[in-house]
Amino acid sequence: MPFLIAFVAVVGVLCAVDLVLSVGIIRRLREHSEALAALRRGPEVMAPAGSALGPFTAVTTDGETVSDDTLPGTPTLVGVFSPGCPACAERMPSFVDAAKNRAGGRSSVLAVLAGREEDVAAERAALEPVARVVIESSGGGLTRALSVSGFPAFALVDASRTILASGTSMEGLGA
Repeated sequence: MPFLIAFVAVVGVLCAVDLVLSVGIIRRLREHSEALAALRRGPEVMAPAGSALGPFTAVTTDGETVSDDTLPGTPTLVGVFSPGCPACAERMPSFVDAAKNRAGGRSSVLAVLAGREEDVAAERAALEPVARVVIESSGGGLTRALSVSGFPAFALVDASRTILASGTSMEGLGA
């Protein structure tokens, strides 16, 4: 009988240890899941959804002046790219595809190329058929208005200057 009592006590202790370890593992998996979800969303590279667009005035490559007061009635798709950025080159085709399919056409798409004109010639050629293109130095008026801190950056901005969605990829913008 003492052998049976010792055996049940050992099994009980092992079950309690197993339960504690299982709870710890589940907690750790939850933390990892949250971290992975944050990585999938990408880093905050511009003002988040719900933020107000700052004031700006810029001149497009066509000579048209655009500003926060001249946004069209339909939401404007905005893409900010930098020369020599591998992620920008990788995600530009999805931006161009989304721009081609915009209900408002070219007037509801704004592309910002942060760099010198000679450095962004290829990007400009790809974007001009589908978007109004602004070339400015990094930290220029539009990048400041959108609080851009990394590239590429994408946003949907409505006529009331509110950022509806933003991120580092076209997924999740609803464009």
